[in-house]
Amino acid sequence: MSADLAPVRIAAAAYPLDPLADWDAYAAKLSDWVARGAATGADLLVFPEYGAMELAHLDGPEAAADLARALGAVARHIPAADALHADLAARHGVHILAASAPVRADGRWVNRARLFAPEGLLGAQDKQVMTRFEREHWDVSPGGPLTLFDTALGRIGVLICYDAEFPLLGRALAEAGAEILLVPSCTDALAGYWRVRVGAMARALEGQCVVVQSPTVGDAPWCPAVDENHGAAAIYGPPDRGFPATGVLAEGAMDAPGWVVAEADRAAIAAVRADGQVLNHRHWPESAARNAPVTIRG
Repeated sequence: MSADLAPVRIAAAAYPLDPLADWDAYAAKLSDWVARGAATGADLLVFPEYGAMELAHLDGPEAAADLARALGAVARHIPAADALHADLAARHGVHILAASAPVRADGRWVNRARLFAPEGLLGAQDKQVMTRFEREHWDVSPGGPLTLFDTALGRIGVLICYDAEFPLLGRALAEAGAEILLVPSCTDALAGYWRVRVGAMARALEGQCVVVQSPTVGDAPWCPAVDENHGAAAIYGPPDRGFPATGVLAEGAMDAPGWVVAEADRAAIAAVRADGQVLNHRHWPESAARNAPVTIRG
């Protein structure tokens, strides 16, 4: 196997949100989670969408309980949180996709995930398509464009929750060279979790790549933006040669906090794209060329 296609061990968090009393409590929690994730031998740790909302409680329960104030409270703590993530990535020698957070960009609120390497911040990915709650109640907007991260672990893309339900976004990253797609998610109902899961598995099938889902789990009644959370962490691949017949590389129990770990075999990704039982990645343009249906009226 070429060293250029070394496998990547990935840990996906099923992450509970806590009403943390102060910064030290947050730092201790995150440090413990990263230490336990790194102890699995993982090269990459993935945290969920809006997992950073627990930072709102650092400004007091009143701030966390108010939708508008919670945005600002979290954003105020993100620089310090980013510094902590950078320190932990360096200390443990891992890459970390930090839990996404609302941040202010160009005069509007966006939902942003940041990717850290042991050497420091690699960059950020903003959510592309807003849910009804984000656009109708929370005033969160689409941010910057899709980004491909060309890292020491391979080429990585990020589709934040709802984004994973739109095939053209996943396809754009696959065409740019993505081998691994990270899907941090935050869903308040079982149906929402399954929508994202089905989307993530479909992106793995279409792009013949590995897709990682990391959800928030448990109740957080102190913050109405994330008061109910259901999901299971999982890592998916295409159901084809070199991968499980189900496409599921690893999955955790529903609503169970903790890490779920699997290996993304980059050589297997390259092999299935070149000579799989099916060639979805290669044959996508044929579907795009035949996407003008003819209407027959009865």
